[in-house]
Formats: sequence, C-alpha cells, structure tokens
Amino acid sequence: MDREVAPELVKNERNRKWVIGTIIIILLITGVYFFKRSLSSSIESSRIRTGVVQTGDVENTLSATGEVIPAYEQIITSPIRASIKSVLLSPGTKVVPGQAIVELDKSLTQIEFERYQDQLELKKNSIDQLRMKLDKNLYDAEISDKIKLLNINKLRADLEDAKRLEKVGGGTKEDITRAENELKIAELEKKQLENDLSYNRQSMGASLRETELGAQIEGKNLKELQHKLKMADIVADRKGVLTWVNENIGSSVNEGEMLARVADLGSFRVEGSCSDVYAEQVKAGLSVIIKVNESVLRGIITQVKPAVKDGVIGFVIQLENAQNESLRPNMKVEVYVVTNRSSKTLRVANGPAFTGKRKQSVYVMQGNIARRREVETGLSNFDFVEIKKGLSSGEKVILTDMNQYEHLEEISIKN
Repeated sequence: MDREVAPELVKNERNRKWVIGTIIIILLITGVYFFKRSLSSSIESSRIRTGVVQTGDVENTLSATGEVIPAYEQIITSPIRASIKSVLLSPGTKVVPGQAIVELDKSLTQIEFERYQDQLELKKNSIDQLRMKLDKNLYDAEISDKIKLLNINKLRADLEDAKRLEKVGGGTKEDITRAENELKIAELEKKQLENDLSYNRQSMGASLRETELGAQIEGKNLKELQHKLKMADIVADRKGVLTWVNENIGSSVNEGEMLARVADLGSFRVEGSCSDVYAEQVKAGLSVIIKVNESVLRGIITQVKPAVKDGVIGFVIQLENAQNESLRPNMKVEVYVVTNRSSKTLRVANGPAFTGKRKQSVYVMQGNIARRREVETGLSNFDFVEIKKGLSSGEKVILTDMNQYEHLEEISIKN
C-alpha cells in the first residue's frame, strides 16, 4: 500500500523549488544586465570623422576617367611626294608662326612644275595658231562669197540682155533658158557657200573654245602644283609646341603623309571614358566635374563617341576654364558626369558610412553619445549625400565606417 508523504517533506520540497526559481530569476536578471553592459561600447573621438547636416544642392554623378589633351593640335602633312632633307626642330620645342620645322627635297616636283609651264605655253601657242587659221578661213570664205555675188549680178545682167535680144529678134528662147539656168546655179552655189561659212564659223569657234578650256585646265593644274610647292615649306602657322616630328632624314614621304604635330598648350580639353553600362545615361550636353589634383573644374560633354571598345564608351569634354594652370598634356584626371540634381535639400558630407543603399543606419551624435538611426538617402556624389528622411539640419553624423559596431544601439565617444 502507498503511504502518505510526511507534511514536512512536502514543505521542504516546495521551499527547495522556490529557492531554485528565485536563483534562476536572479541569474537571468544578472545576465540581462551584463548583456546590456556588453552591448555598450566606446570609441575615441580621434578615430572618427563627422559631418553636419545642412541645406544645399546635391548632384548625382557617375564616376569616369579622363585624359587631358590639347584643345588644338595641328597635324602637318606632306603636300607632295618628296624626301626629308633635314629636320630643323626637335619634339618639345616651342614654335612661332612661320618657323620652319622640316625641309623637304622638292626637286622632282619643281621639274614637274616646269613641265606644266611648258605644256601651258604650248596650249597658248596652239590657241594663237588656231585663231589665226580661223581668221584666214573666214576671210577667204567671205571673199569667195563676195566674188560669187558679183558673178550672180553678171549672170542677171546676161539674162536681161538675152531677153532684150529675143524681143528684137537677135536672140532665141534657148539663150534665155541657158542664162536663167546659169543664174540659178550661181545662186545655189552662193547659198551653199554661205552655209559652209556659217558652219566653219561655229565649228572653228567650238575648236577654239575646246583648246582654250584645255589651257584653263592646264593653268589650274599649274596653280595647284605651285600651291603645293609653297606648302612644301613645312612651317608652323600658329604658336604652340612641337609634340612630334618625322626624324627619318632621307626617307621618302607620300602626299598626305604626316610629318609633324604642333599643339597649342594654352588651351585644353578632356577625353573621358566610362563603362558602357552607363551608355544610356551619358549624353551630349550633360555637365561634368573634373578633379585635377586639388582643383575642381567644370565642363560639358560636347560629343559622345558612337563606337564602344572593350566595354568602354568615350566622350569629349569642353572645359569652362580650358586654360587652368593645373592642366598638363596627357594628365589622367577623375571625371564625374552629373546625371541629376536636387536643389536646396538636406545633405551631409559623403563618407564610408554611406554604402549606397537607399535605407541604412548611421550614428548620430548627441553629446558624447552616438545613437544609431535609420535614414533614407537620395542623390549622391563624391562630396555629398542627399538625406530624404531620418535627419534634421544641424545634426552631426559619423562618416567613418562603423560596421564593427553595427550591433550596438549607442556608442560612447571618448575625448
């Protein structure tokens, strides 16, 4: 049979459970306390960088790269087929208008020029001969026409005489008929002569015009060659710096082959490039920010190159201050293409604390305590981040990367 438990034992068991429960509660409270203590930490103020929220403009930008090149670079080519006789200047030399750079051997072109001169003189002489021949032929034809007219007048007189003789019985009908036929033949011959005269005038005039046109062509060829000979004096036509020259003395160069390059180093432009991922966003007319060492320059995209090479799209930037002293040829610069802009909005200096997410947490200074807060960001560039929600003007935000403290709600700042 089961026996009833003694009341003392039941009481002792109940007391023991109460003691164990009390100890567990005390341990939980102690654990929570120490856990909260573990969630609080501190950081020295010298290890963080802060920014103050303020009102201003924010421009959204795309990062790109750029290279500074002269705004103007003259490429000097050979106007004739020649050989390089001597090189008068070396690359890097400053040049002034009219200063000789390269001397070419123009002897073959000079001979060709003289040949053209002789051909033109022959054409002119042919024109003179043809004109004299035309004048002679026209004169002979006119004289023959006058003679034929006199002969017709004589035949008309003979016809009248035959008619008078026939009336008085001194002639016959046959004499009249013969005289009429001779007159008609002479009149037809005169018409034929006049037609030949008109044809000769037109034909010989056309031949003369053809010869004169050939002479004009020869004259234009001569002027063109004369101009090429003049241009074969390879000189700079404006102030600049000689950046490259063909120094192969004695080598032959064809017409149109490059001989030298002269750049105007007083004015520059920038050729930018970025990933073709941004091809839809990069357009002509967009504003651009260029960082040159410690200087910040502004410009505008004037041309977007249509071809994409190796996943890169290129564009040309015209600078507002193209004569800035910081610019140097072939200098690599940071380029930021402005794609959007917000005016008079809340902004704070950009830093590692901002990861590019629209919604994220940042630490806001409140005295010596930094408390975590959720914020919503908007546009951003290398200088500023737009704050849409979560911060007010005048508040101070930690800009340093705080990823190692992301589990903490607040952080003590030690001075």
